[in-house]
Amino acid sequence: MENNKKDNYVSNPKNIILSIKNASYRYSDAKEDDYALRNVSFDFESGKMYAIRGRSGTGKTTLLSLISGLERCTEGEIIFDGKSLKDMNLDKYRNSDIGIVFQSYNLLPFMTASENIILSMDANGLKIKNKKEKAVELMEKVGLKETYANRKVLRLSGGEQQRVAIARSLSYNPKMIIADEPTGNLDKQTESEILDIFKKLAHDENKCVIIVTHSQNVCDAVDVIYDLKKVKEENDK
Repeated sequence: MENNKKDNYVSNPKNIILSIKNASYRYSDAKEDDYALRNVSFDFESGKMYAIRGRSGTGKTTLLSLISGLERCTEGEIIFDGKSLKDMNLDKYRNSDIGIVFQSYNLLPFMTASENIILSMDANGLKIKNKKEKAVELMEKVGLKETYANRKVLRLSGGEQQRVAIARSLSYNPKMIIADEPTGNLDKQTESEILDIFKKLAHDENKCVIIVTHSQNVCDAVDVIYDLKKVKEENDK
């Protein structure tokens, strides 16, 4: 693993929202018993935008699963806002502290854009008087006009769907946004527009934005790049 900080990046330990400390994930199946991820240590700050990159098989998906609490470290630990994930209610953590954005958008196609966002509010038990109005407000924040609110998801372009997905992830105002290849299905112009949204969320709204990516454009846009290497490559050093 490697930490590549940009020239204009200034670290501030007081702003650290997420710490990964010597995290490993060991898996066992009928064929083998091995590590998917080993001895990874990264820090992430509020107000910064990060890229995690690496070839297939380096553990990027595993790392996201650990950060989001879908899997637990077999060794080491992950600390969010001063608390170990081992001691947290992970359902509450995923429903209030972190927002997740996927490459494939993961929207319900039979619903409208605003209904997808409202569904997230309902799932998180938010007490909002006018949820439709809030959904429109979130859509406008990511560059979608109010006229898109009543459109079925399947009538939206890939870039528009990803904007809805980002708006949905913001519906409960999380401290951290995790995005898994969020621009992988988009053209370069749309990718740039989506990256501008993430950049504003980090730099203007003080959120920690973590993007797993293969895109050089994404890496050029972030504040810090973390490189993952295969466990065997790490051991060969």
